[in-house]
Amino acid sequence: MEHVTCFFPAVLALGYLHGCRQAHLPLARELMHTCYLLYKRSPTGLAPEAVYFNNRRVSTQADFEIKDVGVDMQNFLRPEAVESLFVLYQVTRDSRYMQWGWDIFQAFEKVTFVTSGGYSSILDVRGPPGYKDRMESFFMAETLKYLFLLFSDDTPLPLDKWVFNTQAHPLPIQ
Repeated sequence: MEHVTCFFPAVLALGYLHGCRQAHLPLARELMHTCYLLYKRSPTGLAPEAVYFNNRRVSTQADFEIKDVGVDMQNFLRPEAVESLFVLYQVTRDSRYMQWGWDIFQAFEKVTFVTSGGYSSILDVRGPPGYKDRMESFFMAETLKYLFLLFSDDTPLPLDKWVFNTQAHPLPIQ
């Protein structure tokens, strides 16, 4: 599963909010939990670009593994998981999504913050991370924006009145 898949809990939750099947919300919650575990179970607290699930159902093996394939073990400061946390929190008001967002934010601060300024993608979430000396523009435009919105005291942009484009810019629903 690639990290970008973690946008899908938001899609399911928005579908539920706007009248789609009731089953969308529990599925969104379960997939979000899986996405969160990609962060939680990583030594750095940051999710890799991709994981491979253990389908053998052998209890002595991990649920998923991070392989040394291409960029799979790297973290690019992607927004998809925190976008879904924001949407799920807005739809459910379940505080676990704020806590998970805080855990992820703290990992970004601890592992990717560069003292000379900014944040850096990392080479290996299994550690030691090693900087790529690159901060993608979506980190500030989307990742940090969704974290800011997640931690806002009120609902500045209610999801029944606003929609976000792929760059996290809010647009009013007419």
